[in-house]
Amino acid sequence: MFRAEIQWLASGPTLKLEGKLIADWAEQARCLVTKDVLPKNLIVDLTDVSYVDSVGEQLLKWLASVGVVFIARSVYAFAVCDRLRLSPMQRITERRKRRHGSSREEILS
Repeated sequence: MFRAEIQWLASGPTLKLEGKLIADWAEQARCLVTKDVLPKNLIVDLTDVSYVDSVGEQLLKWLASVGVVFIARSVYAFAVCDRLRLSPMQRITERRKRRHGSSREEILS
């Protein structure tokens, strides 16, 4: 089973992926993102992804190459990001710094 949905949140357009990102489902996710113009500042939430095959990995690498920011709040999603060198936490932090003009540590202290 797989689900992909673009949500328009205050933090920006978010592509929420759930389930197994494999073969035809990866292509369907690519079509969802590119059916119009690729949303600017797109965030891809991988938290509920349970498996990624080689086609899914190609999709994630392509998304990274066009400047997408990834969220990975589960062990598996974080491991996928680490293996593909997507570094979700660093990219989210950098985006927040640009938006707010300071680091999180400065805000908390």
